[in-house]
Amino acid sequence: MLILPSSNRVYSGAAVELTRAELEIFGAAVLGGRIGEVGTATVGGARYVTFTAEGGLSERDAALLGNLSSAYALFEFVGDLLRPVPLSRLDRFDDDLITIQKYPGKTNEQFTKLLLNVSLLASAWAGDLLTRRFRVLDPLCGRGTTVNQAMMYGFDAAGLDRDSKDFEAYQAFLTTWLKRKRIKHRVLESGPVRRERKVVGRRLRLEVAASKEAQKAGDVQSVDVVNADTTRVGEFFRPETVDVVVADAPYGVQHGSRTAETGLARDPLALLTAAAPGWARLLRPGGALGISWNTNVARRDDAAERLAAAGLTVLNTAPWRAFTHRVDQSIVRDVLVAHKPPPHPR
Repeated sequence: MLILPSSNRVYSGAAVELTRAELEIFGAAVLGGRIGEVGTATVGGARYVTFTAEGGLSERDAALLGNLSSAYALFEFVGDLLRPVPLSRLDRFDDDLITIQKYPGKTNEQFTKLLLNVSLLASAWAGDLLTRRFRVLDPLCGRGTTVNQAMMYGFDAAGLDRDSKDFEAYQAFLTTWLKRKRIKHRVLESGPVRRERKVVGRRLRLEVAASKEAQKAGDVQSVDVVNADTTRVGEFFRPETVDVVVADAPYGVQHGSRTAETGLARDPLALLTAAAPGWARLLRPGGALGISWNTNVARRDDAAERLAAAGLTVLNTAPWRAFTHRVDQSIVRDVLVAHKPPPHPR
């Protein structure tokens, strides 16, 4: 597998090892454990991720692997030659939905896709990745990178963020992009949310169809973004209505984290303590949560304890522990993935 070039030099250096871990999770979750001997090799001066696939790859296998976050091209060894293996992707829209936004603090798009992928694969519905319309929520959505990636996959996408400027910027971007691309959509709600005559937040809700044919068939995706504090997520979304929660926590360097009680803090643990129980309540039994954060300001074990206290089961074995990588001099990012167990039978 040839790795997708990245404009981020530091991430590009880490991408091979991250892809190895992601590939192992794909293999265990949806490829029947047939992926083996994951390694690296240099062929013709280019570095590849290599693996064996017992029984070869079916069309479905290639369709699944086409969604690997850093997959650029896939080849099969035939003697000492490489034969291209066609990859298909879930992508429903042009990739500028993901790439066109540029702003300080934006999470690398390839990493956003990786975080979403491994969270999806930890859910009870991993085997339905190609057919299920997942509902994805980013409760710290910023300017919508994860929301856009969920849209790209054809999923229902929701987000929440307390920064009014980020909400306004994302609302302007998405509505302009949909109009410019002439994508069929309908605005269901846009403006303040009032309860008991008080404004409690702002909301943008849309229905989006990837094509005219999809719209006629009723094949529409929902996009629902709220401007409010993440600790109040339960006021806007009903319990057990979300398949996957994905969040890139503030790194405590350029951007701090906020809670309603403590205000601005550099410790994401305070944010997890306050917000994770509410996020967990939104998950359907069998759903999964994935979060990334800066290990320089919070230890992995401490973050895992916050998720466990919210009733989630943290996946803490290899390769789930293989995502630590440097972002810059002050940020070493890691990933925690947990799932919500189904209720015990009475």
